[in-house]
Amino acid sequence: MRHPAELWVYLSTSPLLWLTLTLFAWIFAVFVSTHLNRHPLANPVLISIVLLGAALQLSGEPYHKFFEGAQYIHFLLGPATVAIAVPLFRQWKQVKRMFMPMMAALAVGSLTAPVSVMLLGMWGGLSRDVLIAFLPKSATAGIAMAISESLGGNPSLTAVLVVLTGIAGALLVTPFMNAMRVNDYAARGFAVGLTSHGIGTARAFDVDETAGLFAGIAMALTAISTSLIVPLLVRAFL
Repeated sequence: MRHPAELWVYLSTSPLLWLTLTLFAWIFAVFVSTHLNRHPLANPVLISIVLLGAALQLSGEPYHKFFEGAQYIHFLLGPATVAIAVPLFRQWKQVKRMFMPMMAALAVGSLTAPVSVMLLGMWGGLSRDVLIAFLPKSATAGIAMAISESLGGNPSLTAVLVVLTGIAGALLVTPFMNAMRVNDYAARGFAVGLTSHGIGTARAFDVDETAGLFAGIAMALTAISTSLIVPLLVRAFL
């Protein structure tokens, strides 16, 4: 059996260090969230980001070193998204019945998010590349970064904005929907998936399976619509 010091030397010189720290940060974050009864402010993603950000700051390691290990977890985002097909198949009748309301909500939400950001950004005098980085923030990270980079934006800034958008949605969706007296979990889930992509979808699954299902559908549809709408807005107005 290896001595703990030898194990640390091995981990500290390989990508496994940050992979291991990411896993432990997530396990700890879920533990805290569970013991606080899944309170919106105790969001596991937010807690993990704070812990890993502090570790990077204290260690002085550059982000690319962190991502060498964390990329193995990042890869699982694709299979996790595809796995949404399982509850989709189970509740296909309900999904089919709500097809038209979902399309209407998708059209409004997909336009409102980038257009409002563009107008506020132009009014605030943001530079073109920063403004482009803001526009796809409601799409899931991989697609948002690709859109931003292809249009001349800053994909790293886009990634930060995507995470902040997701966390904000996960924190606000439950109290906001309660205040609006929206009790239909399908509507609640679709709304959070439309605005807060994967992080919001994860929160929706914590609350209710139906909410998670519709959040996943909204997340996928928003990614497609954003990839179509944002380039048109940039070419027309920027």
